Amino acid sequence: MRKASVKRKSDETQINIKLSIEGKGEYKIQTPINFFTHLLENFSKHGLFDLTVAAMGDIDTDQHHTVEDIGMVLGQAFGKALGSMRGLQRAGFFAFPMDEALGIVAVDLGGRSFVVFNAKFKKQRIGDFEVDLAEEFFNGFSRGLRCNIAIYVPYGKNDHHKIEAIFKAFGKAMQMACIINKRAKSNVPSTKKLIDIMKN
Repeated sequence: MRKASVKRKSDETQINIKLSIEGKGEYKIQTPINFFTHLLENFSKHGLFDLTVAAMGDIDTDQHHTVEDIGMVLGQAFGKALGSMRGLQRAGFFAFPMDEALGIVAVDLGGRSFVVFNAKFKKQRIGDFEVDLAEEFFNGFSRGLRCNIAIYVPYGKNDHHKIEAIFKAFGKAMQMACIINKRAKSNVPSTKKLIDIMKN
C-alpha cells in the first residue's frame, strides 16, 4: 500500500495531510474554506484516494497562502507515497462533464513542474472560495510533486460546475497516472531512467 503523511507549519499555515493511493475515496477534510473543502472531497472521491486534510491558515489576511500550501503539501504527499515510481503509468488524463460544463485535465508525473490553466470564470467567488486561487492550488501541487498539469475548460456557463468538473477530472487523471503497469515491471517510466520528484 502506497501511503504517506506530510506536515507543514509556518507563520501563515498549519497543514497535516495523510494519503493512501490505493484507497476507496474516503475522506476527512477540514479547511477554513468550505467550498475548497468540497473540491478536495471531490478529488478524493473520484480519484479513489483516501485523504485526510487538517488545515488552518491566515484567511483573515487572504486565502492565498492556505490554498497554495495545501496544494504543495498534497503534491509532496503524492511524491512520498509514490516512492521510486518504478512501473508507474506516469501520465493520465480525463474529460469530466458536469451538466453544461466540461473539465479536461492531463497530468505527467515526470519530475518537471509546469501548469497550464485555461479556464475562465465570471465570478470572483464561488461560495466562500476565491475562484482565481484554483490556479494557485495547482501551481502548489505541481511544485510539491514536480509534475506537469494541463487544465482546459472548453465550455460551460455555471462557474460552480466548471470548477467542480476540473477537480473531478483531476482526481481521475491522477488515478490513471498512479497506476502500476504490470508490463512495465520494475522500470522507471523515463528514457533518462530517473524521475526526480519531491520526497520531503
